Amino acid sequence: MAGSQEIRTQIKSIQNTQKITKAMEMVAASKMRKAISQMEMARPYADKISEVMTHLANAHPEYDSAFFEIRTIKKRAYIVVSSDRGLCGGLNNNLFKNMIQQSMDNKNNEIESSYSVIGNKAAGFFQRIGGEVISQSTHLGDKPQIEDLLGTIKSTIDKFLSKDVDEVYIAYNKFVNTVSQIPTIEKILPISPDATDESQKNYSHYWDYLYEPDAKEVLESLFTRYIESLTYRSVVENIACEQASRMVAMKSSSDNAADLIGELQIIYNKNRQAAITQEISEIISGASAL
Repeated sequence: MAGSQEIRTQIKSIQNTQKITKAMEMVAASKMRKAISQMEMARPYADKISEVMTHLANAHPEYDSAFFEIRTIKKRAYIVVSSDRGLCGGLNNNLFKNMIQQSMDNKNNEIESSYSVIGNKAAGFFQRIGGEVISQSTHLGDKPQIEDLLGTIKSTIDKFLSKDVDEVYIAYNKFVNTVSQIPTIEKILPISPDATDESQKNYSHYWDYLYEPDAKEVLESLFTRYIESLTYRSVVENIACEQASRMVAMKSSSDNAADLIGELQIIYNKNRQAAITQEISEIISGASAL
């Protein structure tokens, strides 16, 4: 029965692991609902300010801002948003694969790349593969505050305004639903009209806003707030993706554990049946000998 005892130990161990994965699944489901609520609060503001930026790109402003300046591309900066913790399936890896492909394309076109990273996983990833890291923000928790991101955002904006980089992109996971998260890379600087958006084609004419007290003061503040809002939205969306992905991964682990327990239980029953049969055979043989 030594083999049977080992199998029983394995079953007990897997059952203990299954309890942990089920608990983690329930915790992730609870956190996901809170993260989705937080994301839904951040989205309308970010969408509206993006719309205003598109209008301004089609406007005839009183002064030319560096945020609108289109240059020859020699270097690109990426704000890469990842999770702080693992156990969330292929969420981070899928985003990093896209980033590697983007970096390779830049290299082939003789364009340099630099990175501002948000989250432990992104920091560890670029530490392993190398790459110029401008800044990093980690340990943001489940309810990040915009103040925690200001250092990363400001250093990236400063690089763009000082013409060290010519374009700025943000890479994050876009939340679609519980089982679908899309790795996304979007350009945020320089600000330009979105020609692919049907709703923006009506704004091809010139127009302008009235600014108080001064156009430069208002617009520079608005541009900074625009980058901050997009970055914050990306972070809260990524957290919702992280919790959804973790919930699905833990459910899959629990299901796999149940399947494995079932298989081991069958093997255990077969071994036990074989041992009982052998014992009966030995008793019968002993009785016959008498």
